[in-house]
Amino acid sequence: MNLLYFFIWSLLKVIVVTVVMLLGVAYTVLLERKLVGRIQNRWGPSRVGPFGLLQPLVDGAKSFLKEDIIPTAVYKPLYLLAPMIALGCALISIAVVPFGDPGIAVSGFRLFQISDVNIGLLVILGITSIGVYGVALAGWSSNNKYSLLGSLRSSAQLVSYELALGLSLVGVVLRAGSLNLRVIVESQASKGLLTWNIFGGLQIFAFFIYLMAAYAETNRSPFDLPEAESELTAGYHTEYSSMKFAMFFMAEYANMITVGCVATMLFLGGWTSPLGNILPTPQNIVLRSLLPIFWFVLKVFSFLFLYVWVRGTLPRFRYDQLMNFGWRYLLPLAILNIVGTSLWLAYK
Repeated sequence: MNLLYFFIWSLLKVIVVTVVMLLGVAYTVLLERKLVGRIQNRWGPSRVGPFGLLQPLVDGAKSFLKEDIIPTAVYKPLYLLAPMIALGCALISIAVVPFGDPGIAVSGFRLFQISDVNIGLLVILGITSIGVYGVALAGWSSNNKYSLLGSLRSSAQLVSYELALGLSLVGVVLRAGSLNLRVIVESQASKGLLTWNIFGGLQIFAFFIYLMAAYAETNRSPFDLPEAESELTAGYHTEYSSMKFAMFFMAEYANMITVGCVATMLFLGGWTSPLGNILPTPQNIVLRSLLPIFWFVLKVFSFLFLYVWVRGTLPRFRYDQLMNFGWRYLLPLAILNIVGTSLWLAYK
């Protein structure tokens, strides 16, 4: 009976989080289209529903209903598998993210985290790094030179910037003494802003490195070289249509949300309030549950807003500039941050 109870609770959490994640992906697309529209002095989507709020639902239906074209020269097994790998890895990583107060539980089951893993940070880094296989296989299996060049660019870019991204997080792990995401968030909770890693933990350089590497990891402007339409048509997904193309599209935005969640947990205090423990904890169980989720969502939203703002502001790099920036600047800075953090912890 206990095993059945555990299975039902776990299944419910997986379903709810997956649905919320997919809705988040859909409305992140709308957020980007609206914000870029305002940056470029136009409205963005405004026709379907009030303020264009139903546009993501129409776009989703359109993706399902469009004709699915498969070119004759593709290697079909990997061609079909590639978008599944990309989207699957993007969605699985959310399983270890604590997006609310883990102290709130029902019959011993935490409501606001699917799985509390001691090496949660490594799980996220490992799963997201596998996502590059989806991009690489898509380009190779399409039997298209532009697609192949796009996938090769993406593979080199992701491998290069993953080094800087992973090393930028070492300082945070050293300070918290754990790879458990819940423990990392709780280590920043006591005084709010003053103990967040970006401010009180002297990890502002690490945050900058993480931010730059995250743009490159998610193939976003100004590092969207794998999809450079002026050079490679659409890059690695040139030969994809209908829902298979939509899966790559969804994977990109799901990765953006995951990157925002990781930044929130590691540098911005996770679900904790900017005021820390100054204000008393609400006694009402509903407020105790919703306030941490509100702070978490607000911080992730701010991170996504920054993503879109950068896209509407900065031009695309040249590929040699992209690789030089990763290897010659971000990687040495990440190593220096580790050394500096270690010395600070040793002698503070």
